[in-house]
Amino acid sequence: MPTPEHAAARPEQTPEVSRGHDTRSPLYRDPDAAVDARVADLLARMTLREKAGQLNQRMYGWDAYRRTPDGFELTEALYAETERFAGLGALYGLLRADTWSGVDHSTGVGAADGATLADLVQRHVMESSRLGIPALLVEEVPHGLMALDGTVLPVNLAVGATWDPELYEQAAAHAAAELRARGGHVALVSALDLARDPRWGRTEECFGEDPYLAARLTEALVRGMQGRSGCADGQFAEDKAAVVLKHFTGQGATVGGRNSAESELGPRELHEIHLPAARAGVRAGAAAVMAAYNEVDGVPCAGNRALLDGLLRRRWGFDGLVMADGLAVDRLARITGDTVSAGALALNAGVDLSLWDDGFTHLEEAVERGLVQEDVLDSAVARVLRLKFRLGLFERPCAEGRLTAPSPDRGRELSTALARGAVTLLHDDGGVLPVRPTVSRIAVLGPHAATTAHQLGDYTAPQSPGAGASLLDGLRRLAPRGVDVRHARGCALTGDDLSGIPEAIAQAGGSDLAVLALGGSSARTPETDFAANGAALGAVSEMTCGEGVDLAGLRLGRAQHALLDAVVATGTPTVVVLVQGRPHAVPEAAERAAALLTAWYPGPWGGDAIAEVLLGLAEPLGRLPVSVPRSAAQLPVYYNHKDTEYGTYVDEDAEPLHSFGHGLSYSTFDYGPPSLSGHTVAVDVTNTGERTGRTVVQLYIRRLVTPVWPRTLELRAFRSVELTPGETRTVVIPLGADQLAQVGADLETDVLPGTMEIRVAASARAALNAVPAVLRIGD
Repeated sequence: MPTPEHAAARPEQTPEVSRGHDTRSPLYRDPDAAVDARVADLLARMTLREKAGQLNQRMYGWDAYRRTPDGFELTEALYAETERFAGLGALYGLLRADTWSGVDHSTGVGAADGATLADLVQRHVMESSRLGIPALLVEEVPHGLMALDGTVLPVNLAVGATWDPELYEQAAAHAAAELRARGGHVALVSALDLARDPRWGRTEECFGEDPYLAARLTEALVRGMQGRSGCADGQFAEDKAAVVLKHFTGQGATVGGRNSAESELGPRELHEIHLPAARAGVRAGAAAVMAAYNEVDGVPCAGNRALLDGLLRRRWGFDGLVMADGLAVDRLARITGDTVSAGALALNAGVDLSLWDDGFTHLEEAVERGLVQEDVLDSAVARVLRLKFRLGLFERPCAEGRLTAPSPDRGRELSTALARGAVTLLHDDGGVLPVRPTVSRIAVLGPHAATTAHQLGDYTAPQSPGAGASLLDGLRRLAPRGVDVRHARGCALTGDDLSGIPEAIAQAGGSDLAVLALGGSSARTPETDFAANGAALGAVSEMTCGEGVDLAGLRLGRAQHALLDAVVATGTPTVVVLVQGRPHAVPEAAERAAALLTAWYPGPWGGDAIAEVLLGLAEPLGRLPVSVPRSAAQLPVYYNHKDTEYGTYVDEDAEPLHSFGHGLSYSTFDYGPPSLSGHTVAVDVTNTGERTGRTVVQLYIRRLVTPVWPRTLELRAFRSVELTPGETRTVVIPLGADQLAQVGADLETDVLPGTMEIRVAASARAALNAVPAVLRIGD
């Protein structure tokens, strides 16, 4: 706790006490009063300095405490920060642990004592505030809570491969409950970026390349974390967290796939591709969005009034919080001249809360100099305060002893289910899967075979020793008794060392089946260097993916290709499993391997999930959320390009190796022609194979006569259907505005007159060859 010289004047009321209708208490202390009335009352009592303090999220949370033999102690850095603004608006990363923060199991906070530390900080913040205003505790939750002992989920690209919003909603709810049980309040979650260029290191954070798929998963995220309904004034349940959807907008479309580079986006591309997920999240009730680093037509998102105020707030009616990305406000000084005016530009544009910036620390000066009107400042402060009231922080600022953490077993179950649903069978030309009963020796090879570290996405906290299951672990545990499961690493993920390949050849040559696990890694190590915002710098250690790790080419390392060639050359049937955070270009695997699967980054227990699929204990359920290129030279290869007379290349095929939506089952399915009736489309789907299996019925629109230039195809609905052998089911899909609307010449979205084809198939490529139904919409 702070020493007397650091303690500010006591707040108007002890933090843990609520006086309800006591007339001696100010209105903002009345839990039964309307939120807006409480906000107005509190705002009227605040000084300019206190208001500015509510909009600052300046320090790194791991600098706020030290672990001691007896628990935790707060630091001088936290005392100075709370003294500077007589309180604290928000604190980022109190629970965060990774190589960048330098926090590990010896210095950090785990599940057992997270709430204790959060409450210690919160009590200090409220005692430092004249009005007893609590802080928002903000954490990274890109694929589960990024804290020690947090449940790690598969990355977003794997979630996209499940095509299962309902399952993801459950996983998001679990992550929110973990966050709140440890005293956190706000979850920063990637959701809005589209994977249009897989050279971008943050491709793993995207749900895929398609706006409709991303929109459905973004809705699921918001519903899971925040709840499907709320009480009066949108109060959050105690096990629900406020979501900050990032990044708004177009950050996945940077030139050359380079992180934070410029985005060459016209208004139509922005509205058709990069805004639908954000709009879906806003409609679902997202509490906040994060302004992206990139610029749109020369105007950085963090200083883009037309985007943040004109579109987001006025046209879409968003009344939540806008947070800047890390140090994004200070970057505006490049166009304003200094950080004071940079902060003013961001605030005037619609940013409410900074992240680590200097610019927002000068807002008091900006108001005094006339760069910002105080009513603009008040509006931003009101949005911050409103979220604190909705979270119940004035009545229940502390979590310890009040909230029960969700079961870690349930977290493992959900993580494994997502991983299982993401495993995607791309081909099985050799008919080797599922593994036949005649197989008695399996060689498990490759740099991904016996490790869990490279199954995890970027930002992941250090894992406890022995946590998770590698592919080798899974196969040894699940293979039938008597099956000899052998192992050789063969090579590392990066570099040219070929010394381990002879051992891999020997193991493969003496086996009935080789399972070769190749791919990339976002694992941060002590050798990794970082920028001030936490992005990795350059090709460091074995990182080949993640924030700051962009690639010019998409091929795996030389040693991995040499290992693939050597194992296939033994003549042993080879199954290649790609564990990756982006679609790598490995056409050799498609040409030479008997079977090819991708699992993306499947999380700690991904090895179990992959093993279950290989052994036939589970069906391969995944479908590609991105198109897989043959090489980086083809890019872009996304399926929903403009419907023009695209030519091919003279020296290479222009088509992707595998199309968006593709994924095989251990059974086969036949799709009948679609039929239209009223506002629905129906299609008969038959399981023509010998096993029960699931297919994902995908409905695409192809516009023929339309007021604006159309795209080749647009995904507009999908349904998962499980069928027994020989079973036929009629799948009926509504044709409403979600399916038929388009962005008009005025950039408004509506159902417009025209003629379109309704195509239903198992992938985008199959849809191009499917029999369509024609729908005409009159004037």
